[in-house]
Amino acid sequence: MQIKMVDLHRQYLSIKPEIDAAIQSVLSATDFIMGSAVREFEAGLAAYLRVKHAVGCASGTDALQVAMMALGIGRGDEVITTPFTFVATAETIALLGATPVYVDIDPKTYNLDVGKVAGCITARTKAIIPVHLYGQPAYLAPLLQLAKDKGLKVIEDAAQAIGARCNGQFAGTLGDIGCLSFFPSKNLGACGDAGAMVTNDPALAERCRMITVHGSRKKYQHDVLGVNSRLDTLQAAILKVKLQHIEKWSEARIRIATRYSEALKGLDLVTPYCAPEVRHVYNQYSIRTPRRDELAEFLKAKGIAHAIHYPVPLHLQPAFRHFVPEGVRFPVAEAVAREIISLPIYPEMTQEELLAVISCLREFFQ
Repeated sequence: MQIKMVDLHRQYLSIKPEIDAAIQSVLSATDFIMGSAVREFEAGLAAYLRVKHAVGCASGTDALQVAMMALGIGRGDEVITTPFTFVATAETIALLGATPVYVDIDPKTYNLDVGKVAGCITARTKAIIPVHLYGQPAYLAPLLQLAKDKGLKVIEDAAQAIGARCNGQFAGTLGDIGCLSFFPSKNLGACGDAGAMVTNDPALAERCRMITVHGSRKKYQHDVLGVNSRLDTLQAAILKVKLQHIEKWSEARIRIATRYSEALKGLDLVTPYCAPEVRHVYNQYSIRTPRRDELAEFLKAKGIAHAIHYPVPLHLQPAFRHFVPEGVRFPVAEAVAREIISLPIYPEMTQEELLAVISCLREFFQ
């Protein structure tokens, strides 16, 4: 049996009439740039996340960059973040001329270790970017208080965590601004690149919107330096359809993850931690084992897909090494990177497929 990490074709077939109708509507209207579906999706997204403003853009990476531009982050500034995340988190900081300052991760959640942040704040620190990794919402209460006390901005990287909640509040809506990705394999995925920023600050939302259209409120009038990062109307129409299904898809992921965790008890591996106050939405179901590479080969031989998120922490990447003083290490991030491996998980995964993965893991470890 061949088992995929994510089966986007199966998802498409499950809602094909709705998706096809949405695409045809855009084609018929020919409003391809900033069409009505963009505003409709933004309104629906804001309502779902219980936030005042949602601003679409071209990708999750652009969402991070535009958010920082809107907050005035640039050359000479420092932004505190995690070394254990997708490259876009730090890449966008560096592209704006700012310096990523890393803080090691919590060994249970793999999110930013909030207790270590205060010691990294300097006079140049402008913002903190916590990442809600793998769909696990970071516990932000102490971080938000610290940021308030120090006059810092909090930009939530919620690219993997739409629908995740902490104490009932959605990831991405707790800080000054939240950034979302709708890359196709995400829990809410477009049929191409797409992203969004969410905030309760109307002035910040307006500034983000201007930046995504070349810094303009009015055509050929440019008030701030901007970029071309519009949310494509076709992608917005597709996302608008999929948004109606996000809750049932999240619940399906949680059921699969729960089944995994129950079935893998007693094996020589670490299953994902989920704190009592959070709703983890499992963009990835990632386990830890010192035998990671051996397990990866075993899964491959059995026809079971896997992924490693992420094999090399950012402070060890050639493009980012110069941001870290010689000899500075982040031992928890490095240890997790050596042992982490993600298993197949998606809402349409069958019971037979789930049991096949579990059986394979049991065979390997026993």
